[in-house]
Amino acid sequence: MMKTVTFALALIAAAGVTPASAEPLTVTSIVATADLDLSTASGQNELDRRIIRAAREVCGEASDVDLEGKNAVRQCRADTIAAASSRREALLASAAAGVPIVIASR
Repeated sequence: MMKTVTFALALIAAAGVTPASAEPLTVTSIVATADLDLSTASGQNELDRRIIRAAREVCGEASDVDLEGKNAVRQCRADTIAAASSRREALLASAAAGVPIVIASR
């Protein structure tokens, strides 16, 4: 069963990335799910791939010589994927129950 659902992953940029007078930067990536059948393993696997891809987009990259930056990006990705897990579980539950839901970032 197909659902029309999208959700967004958001990340507040780490302190020091923005000037002190500026507000924190929010980076958002939309994870489209309308074309996925979340009641199947292949649909769920594709959702997981899209979440990982979105986490890469919002967390960015660090130079190979910047070990602190590499660690920060790795932690950002882990935190972002963990934050998306509750939304993922809600999507899968609604797919199993046949109830459409809409999820958006705050």
